[in-house]
Amino acid sequence: METLHLEIVTPNGSIYDGVALEVTLPGEEGEFGVLPHHASLTTLLQAGVIDIEKEDKTIESIVVNWGVVQVDEEKVVVLVDGAVAIRGTSESDIAKALDEAKTLISDVSDSNLAIASVSARIESAAHNLV
Repeated sequence: METLHLEIVTPNGSIYDGVALEVTLPGEEGEFGVLPHHASLTTLLQAGVIDIEKEDKTIESIVVNWGVVQVDEEKVVVLVDGAVAIRGTSESDIAKALDEAKTLISDVSDSNLAIASVSARIESAAHNLV
């Protein structure tokens, strides 16, 4: 099973650094997936959810406000202004992460539709964790 290395970095440090089978990113032109050996590219990201399929086939979701991604055949580096990982060991941890993610998105987005879309995605991701 082929993998790629993924790094997600904020001004406060790394939020994810590990291997993945696939990454789905919120590009300016819409969501796009990256698999190992993807063609090289650099593009802007909009507010949305990064879904990471890990080696054990679980999906981890990270909400980002905006940034840039650089992809090459073996590595994906995401630089974002802000990010919140939707993870936790209890329902209260997940609820706190959801609140932080909603605040992050509402601070950068003028569109209620964008907020609703991201909120629905993170709620769905949270239900999969519980």
